[in-house]
Amino acid sequence: MNTPKKTISIIGGGASALMFACSIDTGKYDVTLYEKNKTLGRKFLVAGDGGLNLTHSENSDQFSKRYTPFDFLLPSLNHFSNIDFINWLESIGIQTFVGTSKRVFPKKGIKPIDVLNAIIAKITDNNVTIKTEFTWLGFKNKDLVFDNLGTKHLINSGLTVFALGGASWKITGSVGDWSNCFSEKDIIINPFYPSNCAYKINWDESILKLISGKPLKNSSFTCNNKTIKGEAVLTNFGIEGSGIYPLSPEIRAQLITNKLAKLYIDFKPDLSQVEILKRFESNFNLSMKDILSKRLNLTDVQISLIKNITTKDDYLNAEFLCLLIKSFPLELIDFADIDEAISTVGGISLNEINETFELNKLPNHYCLGEMLDFDAPTGGYLLQACFSMGKFLANNLNEFKQ
Repeated sequence: MNTPKKTISIIGGGASALMFACSIDTGKYDVTLYEKNKTLGRKFLVAGDGGLNLTHSENSDQFSKRYTPFDFLLPSLNHFSNIDFINWLESIGIQTFVGTSKRVFPKKGIKPIDVLNAIIAKITDNNVTIKTEFTWLGFKNKDLVFDNLGTKHLINSGLTVFALGGASWKITGSVGDWSNCFSEKDIIINPFYPSNCAYKINWDESILKLISGKPLKNSSFTCNNKTIKGEAVLTNFGIEGSGIYPLSPEIRAQLITNKLAKLYIDFKPDLSQVEILKRFESNFNLSMKDILSKRLNLTDVQISLIKNITTKDDYLNAEFLCLLIKSFPLELIDFADIDEAISTVGGISLNEINETFELNKLPNHYCLGEMLDFDAPTGGYLLQACFSMGKFLANNLNEFKQ
């Protein structure tokens, strides 16, 4: 007589859940995926609006260091790397290319919905049952409670995999409203904060018309001794962009502790202070603005920022300007609204899970993806982490759980 297969309930239809559902051995397990929206992968599609950045192409040593903290993800990333993911995508018919930024995208003509449909086809071929419009409400004794169009369902599951997302992008249903269900089980939930977001600056009104909507290119940005070379955009609200997002952990720590974060911009990261100072010499009667624009190639935006915080005497002092060019100070006073953030941190404390993402206080219950309290920069790192976690857990259960 055959022993009944153990059941697995996957709750959530994001990247971690999708990869887990593709990879779990349905010869060993009876698997059902429950999604509260009408379709799977809604945040996946929204993230692809500006081009679906699937992962990043940098080497594995550098890749793993992009996360905060990074050590808990190492087993997953080593098990299913960015190269493994690229090869896996090709195996399901999704060819990719590496852009100039070293980010990885689907080849031209392949839309985000095409990628999602290929993944869903893989899940279907794997004999995973998909139930949409099933909203998880919490626990009742040993059962999972769902609402399906006004009807309550109690599901008894041998194993449960939660992939419920973070707390940004309400349009996708990712709002972090699951946290109370875990708090009731004495599982520590850290507060949610925006990540990879804009940060507020109290600009002087007189400068806004000169800088709003303007980019800062070829600069480097430093917060708390961490420096990122990249670009940013100045806005009425403050500052955002690829040079700012990787500093989110450092900026956040200062904002939480001091209600203020200090950011320093190097307008000429490829020139030393000595080299900059030399360009002020022998100026052939040029005005200071001409020296800054013609000999140092500073933009009007950079010059406007410098003039905004200098006195007339300071503006004519080459040594003082040299210091500002290499370390221009900005004070960040708040985050953007959490629903405007690309991602969030917070959620289930990493101390609550073991090395296979199993909850210490709830055996046979696993948590994956952005619902865990870790930080990933933009550039495909968050998606890669989620897919790697899903693959790692599925293969672990395939091998060890009976």
